[in-house]
Amino acid sequence: MTEPRPAFTSFRDRLLKRQRLFGTFLKLPTTQVIEMLGPIGYDFIIIDQEHAPLDRAMTDLMILAARASNIAPLVRIPEFTDANILSALDCGAMGIMVPHVTSVERAKAIVRASRYAGGTRGFAGLTRASNWGKVGATGHMAQQDSQVAVVAMIEDQHAIDKAGDIARVEGIDAIFVGRGDLTASFGVDPEAATKVAEISGRVAAMARDADTPLMMLPTSKADFGFVSDLGATAMVLASDHGFIRSAAGAALKDYTS
Repeated sequence: MTEPRPAFTSFRDRLLKRQRLFGTFLKLPTTQVIEMLGPIGYDFIIIDQEHAPLDRAMTDLMILAARASNIAPLVRIPEFTDANILSALDCGAMGIMVPHVTSVERAKAIVRASRYAGGTRGFAGLTRASNWGKVGATGHMAQQDSQVAVVAMIEDQHAIDKAGDIARVEGIDAIFVGRGDLTASFGVDPEAATKVAEISGRVAAMARDADTPLMMLPTSKADFGFVSDLGATAMVLASDHGFIRSAAGAALKDYTS
């Protein structure tokens, strides 16, 4: 008999314990994909406001679908502002992913915006995050501070040397190495892949020294081995766009070859 998947509310605890977790980016403005991914066994999804046309209303519905499907909803906000973080968390996100974290000061500001105790997160008592007031104000604040995960993306060359200090900021729960942006930053350099692999190793080592979990996006089975060896335990597998393109291409090839 298959063991039931842990509750979506345990995502941060499982992340900090370095349990193997699998998720994916979601860019399509729909709930149906999430309803499919939950029963399949994915642990988390990342609602991608940075690179997809997902407004607050659609994000709210996608978070609802994820919670109903027992899959932890994270939101990659388009940019760091207190309002962007508050919006995602009040809707019930169990974590936020922030792009282009390039300094300790920025990392500390992100944590402050995400926390009640010692932070600046605005309070609202009747939200999905508070189970519509069921747990009470103090219970809600304590629960959110213990359950919401904060993931900082290292994806700029000038942030690499600061990655260790960023990872050590109290309240940064994981580091995500953004290899896509790092690769793009090298332009047409034929050695870009090699350089990004070396950078990934450096950032991973800094995260390990800071005792901060590592999240990465493997691009193949071989790459999965590479990022696993670096110490990544939270794996982001492609995206809904990628899954559709891959499956559609494979189906067409089956019938035309």
